Formats: sequence, C-alpha cells, structure tokens
Amino acid sequence: MDNQKKILKIHTKDNLLVALTDLKKGTEVSLNSEKYVIQDDIGAKHKFASESLKKGDAVYMYGVLVGRAKKEIKKGGLISTTNIVHDTEKYSAGDSSNRIEWTTPNISRFVDRTFNGYHRADGKVGTENNWLIIPLVFCQNRNVEVLKQALVEKLGFGKQQHLNLDVDTLIEDYKNGASTEDILNRDILRADNQQYKNPLFPNVDGIHFLTHEGGCGGATSDSIALCNLLAGYINNPNVAGATILSLGCQHAQASILENALSKMSPIYKKPVFVFEQQQSESEQELLAEAVKKTFTGLMNANKIERKPAPLNKLVIGLECGGSDGFSGISANPTLGYISDLIVGLGGATVLSEFPELNGVEQELINRCVSSEKAKKFSKIMSVYSAKADALGAGFYANPSPGNIKDGLITDAIKSAGAAKKGGSSPIQDVLDYTEQVETSGLNLLCTPGNDVESTTGLAGSGCNVILFTTGLGTPTGNPITPVVKVSSNTKLFNKMPDIIDFNTGAIIEGTASIEETGEDLLDFVIKVASGKLTKAKQLRQDDFIPWKRGMSL
Repeated sequence: MDNQKKILKIHTKDNLLVALTDLKKGTEVSLNSEKYVIQDDIGAKHKFASESLKKGDAVYMYGVLVGRAKKEIKKGGLISTTNIVHDTEKYSAGDSSNRIEWTTPNISRFVDRTFNGYHRADGKVGTENNWLIIPLVFCQNRNVEVLKQALVEKLGFGKQQHLNLDVDTLIEDYKNGASTEDILNRDILRADNQQYKNPLFPNVDGIHFLTHEGGCGGATSDSIALCNLLAGYINNPNVAGATILSLGCQHAQASILENALSKMSPIYKKPVFVFEQQQSESEQELLAEAVKKTFTGLMNANKIERKPAPLNKLVIGLECGGSDGFSGISANPTLGYISDLIVGLGGATVLSEFPELNGVEQELINRCVSSEKAKKFSKIMSVYSAKADALGAGFYANPSPGNIKDGLITDAIKSAGAAKKGGSSPIQDVLDYTEQVETSGLNLLCTPGNDVESTTGLAGSGCNVILFTTGLGTPTGNPITPVVKVSSNTKLFNKMPDIIDFNTGAIIEGTASIEETGEDLLDFVIKVASGKLTKAKQLRQDDFIPWKRGMSL
C-alpha cells in the first residue's frame, strides 16, 4: 500500500487524518504533498492530528466539530480518550433556510427493476408474510410459550434451523463412560438441514412470538408506547395478522392497541384475534381457541403469493451497530448512497438512532423540507439530550468500549460517521418513536442507539427491510423485517461469515467506489425483498426489545 492509500482526509476542514493501515511510530507518510511523521503507534481505523493542537483547540472530522484537545497534541500524534474530549456545535431550528438543492443520483440501472413481495389491500407491499402472536403483558409470556410449543414444530416452522448441534451424541458418550477429554474432542457439528419453505403453509414466512417484560407495573406511558409499537408491528406490510393474549387488568389494554391500529390503518383491517384470560372459562380453553383461530389465520395468509412490485414500495431502515473507525468511511456512506437511490426512485428510507446524530443536528436541520419538521427534530433532540444529562448519561457517554477501541473516540466522531447512512437527500419527515412512515423520501425516526431497541423501532414504524452496518460484528435480527448485515471491512467479513451478508471493505482497500458498492448492495437488497434469507433469518435471530423512554442511549 503506497502512502496515498495509508491515510485519508475526509473533509477539507478536518484536522484529523484516518490511518487506513497500521502505522508505526517514526513512519513518514504523505497526503497531497503534505508530509507527516507518526508520533505514536497508530492502529488502522484510528486518527492522528494533521497539525499541532494546543489545549482547548477545536478538533474537526467529517467537516464538523467532534471534540476539543485536553492537552497539547503534536502533529502526527495519536488521537485518544486521553487527549481529546467530546464537543459539538450548538444548533437551532431557526437557522433552517429550507432552500434545499439536491441532485438525484443516476437511477437508470434500477428504474424498471422490481422485487417479488406480498401486496396488501392498502397498497403497501411486504417483503415477508408473517403471523404474530403477542402478549399484551409479561404475565402472558408463559401462555405464548405454550402456543409456541404447540404450533411451531407441528406446523413445520421449527425445522428451519441454521445450525445442527448433535447433543444426542454427547448424551450417549456420557452414558458409555466418556471422559471430559472425550467430550471436548467430540465433533458435534452436523450438516445444515435447512428447510426454508414451510411444507404446510409455503407462503407464510414465519410465526413470530413477541414476548417482552412490559405492559404493567411501570409507567403508564410505557404501556401506551408498547401498545403503539405492537400496533405498528401488526400494521407493518410484512405481517398478515396477529393473535393477541391479554390478562385483562393490565395497563396495556387491548382497547389501546386497537385504537392505535385504527389510527394507523383506518381502512384496511388485518385479522387480529384478541383473547382475554380473565374472561375465559379456563387457561386451557383460552389456548385451545387461540390455536384454532391462529390456524385459520395462517390458512388465509397462505393464500397470498409473492408478485412483482416497483422499488418505490421499499421502506428501508438505516441502522448501525458495533461500529468501528471505518464505518463512517465505507459501510455508512454506502447506505447513504442506497438511501439516495431509493429516494430518487420514489421509495422511503428511515434514519434512526438520535443519540448518534449528536453533533450533526444543524446539518440535518438545514436539510429538513420545512421549518415545522426542523423544529420537531430540534425539540426531540433537545428533550432527549436533557433527559440523558439529568440521569447522568449524556450523549457524550454513547461510544461503547468496542467503539473506542476501534477508533470512535467521541460520540461526535461516531455520530458524524453514523449520519452518513442518511445520504444527502432532503429530509421529508421527522417521526417520534412508534410514529408510522407515511412519506416517501428520507425520514428521521427517534430511537435510542441501542441496536435491538432501534431495529425494533424501525420495524414498528413500517420498514420492510433494514440495512445494518457493523465494523465489529453484531448478531442482530428482527422477527418480521429482514436485517441485512453490512461489514465496514474485509477482515470482519472473512472472520464472521455466518452473520455478515455483504462487505464494503473494498472501499477501504481502494478497489471499489461507494457508488459501485452501493449499487451492488441494492441488487442484494432486491433479492432479500424477494425472499432471499439474510444470515440473521437463517440463524433465527428474532430480537425484539421495546424502548422504555426513561433512559436508553
């Protein structure tokens, strides 16, 4: 790798440079005729100062303020938590001019493309066809588990296993007097016997059970938010219908769920079967009726078949987790380019994780199509930030140990790279948690930065595909919406092929452009939207965690 490819300057305003490969102390590198002597051992993904910095000096990356020097930093010196601290620019919705000029990227390759999806009566198109079984309160989780045991194996859904671990062999070995060493040396990995088409209901992609720990006992507002979230899941085009189990006396009443669903979909009514235990003759009777009703729902759901749909029916969630110092250079900008392509085609994209937009608020405010949207975004951000500060866990505390270890030293650095997932198109709408995507173009959705809570929110607001970038590797999926894992670097892709779907590492290596990689990834997304299983689906990674608004980054 020559000097030009060893380091990277992202924006002309930046006084930080990115190491694209490991750099030893004393190494001399150059970029655009400027020479730098590396002052410390610097690992790939990490940053060093492009100029000498004094204590209190502003630190810039991606063209925005990302921190301040805590002490003197020499030119070529490593940037770390010991010498810079998080800092961001102030923002104001009053600064939004709403005069947005944007050029649609070249969409000619995709104009006539389609995906094979499930067409709903309200005009939406699902990329999957799922049935949900949902408890309104945690004390129905056991009954949901009983339904799971009764339905999944008997109907053939339980045979879709990615990994076959032969525990029976270990049992037999133990019975025959095997030693500890014998057990540890035994190979129990067996051939993958995946069965992806259900033999009884081939047009039903899955029955999913959304157990949770909420619905009663906490703040009433959390129960209302839970009902709104569950209504959003039922309303998602990837869902054909639902079976609801209620105790009866809990805060999360069935009427709240039904009212939320009516507001989300006032005309199109999906089959939703509600069973209340306190009104039932017995628990056994309740479960028997739930099984029969669910079975009839599956019969009807199976009548729906995949048919071609234009790409403007895609609603793509943009998510990142387990990020590294390359995420904002390769994987996230690739998602940003896909976002611009989908927006140009008339579809919708959704950028989430508001704590990871800290420091780029003004840029996003300036991209809002109206002052109303800009003010809504500003208000949600300021309220969220103030609540986090009051609880002693401000946005500055967002980077995880893994983030820091791999080059994301401050939340502002992390945020500036994370925002690249949103591309450059105008922001058409700003949504609070559980609000539904109703507008084509780029939407902002308030979720926490927690991976599972955020993907849970994206699906609950209507996303029918989620793109998830990672630099460290995150085995996250969603019950109803396919989650496509995108690695920021080739090392990760090769290391964790069982959870990663797509690699953008060629961008770091200089062998592919963001545009080329984005188009290839969109080709892959079309296949997923047409039924190709993601790695998370193969692993049955069905993560579902509702967000309690009290506190979560």
